[in-house]
Amino acid sequence: MTLQVYLSGEIHTGWREEIIEGCKGLDVAFSAPVTDHAASDDCGVAILGAEDSKFWHDHKGAKLNAIRTRRGIEQADVVVVRFGEKYKQWNAAFDAGMAAALGKSLIVMHGAEHQHALKEVDAAALAVAETSEQVAQMLRYVLEGVLPG
Repeated sequence: MTLQVYLSGEIHTGWREEIIEGCKGLDVAFSAPVTDHAASDDCGVAILGAEDSKFWHDHKGAKLNAIRTRRGIEQADVVVVRFGEKYKQWNAAFDAGMAAALGKSLIVMHGAEHQHALKEVDAAALAVAETSEQVAQMLRYVLEGVLPG
């Protein structure tokens, strides 16, 4: 049976592609939020019409994106949430909380500089990784019971 993995969080680096590449040959299906920042921000007004207020512009987009995010998390066997170095990703923390509340297997990925700030998120995770390679190795181990090397 195919392992469904939802890749949430930071959108400014190629970590998703690195995990997907590291999982070649495994029976894994990946899904993710829309990672085109402009499309994600503007989807609501592009589809439902312009707004004078930035609040309502963002509100429309957030609600439309939430449909995709909720579906992806609900259908996932494993949710990987990446916290990047550059921005505070409140949406990533929200996704991690949603995954934990739904009882999903949660892998959190971030650098050492975020260990203290994300201690509660890390405590909810089944694993905390620093690299995409570690996540790919975890997924390989889960599916095949094979250690790296």
